[in-house]
Amino acid sequence: MTQLAILSDTHDNIWALEHALAQIRARGCDLLLHCGDLCSPFVVKQLAEGFAGPIHLIFGNNEGDGRLIQVVAGQFAHVTHHGIYAELEVGGRRIAAIHYPQPALRIAQSGQFDLVCYGHDHAQHCQAIAATLLVNPGEVMGKDHPATWGLYDCAAHRCEILPILPGARHETTPS
Repeated sequence: MTQLAILSDTHDNIWALEHALAQIRARGCDLLLHCGDLCSPFVVKQLAEGFAGPIHLIFGNNEGDGRLIQVVAGQFAHVTHHGIYAELEVGGRRIAAIHYPQPALRIAQSGQFDLVCYGHDHAQHCQAIAATLLVNPGEVMGKDHPATWGLYDCAAHRCEILPILPGARHETTPS
């Protein structure tokens, strides 16, 4: 069973991200997808050091130094930065990711993907469009809405939005 952790809109909230990564590891996620607005390159490093599985990143509209974000991503073999759009095949599922809601909706309506992920508006969203799930995991930042992340089960073709809960802050990160 392949499980995908979906994050978006971290906006440099390294404390919420630390809690999210602890929950993602505890749930045994196989890979991680971030749908943009990491903001600073140090967030890429935190993701890479806090999650050992494959990590896929795309740009949002609030990246402070896009070039350095790509440089930092390139320092970790398990991190791939796709630019503004990603297409992945994971656990037998076709997955697309883009930061903006409207293009994500159009991509989902195409019927070419099992899962289409996006961010930008910080609002949790999970909708079935025919056989495609359109998902916004909400925001890691926790400013406009509660801090959340998405968990997609490839075998069941099911996604749930989970709250980022405090409490795992001092957990040891696996090496």
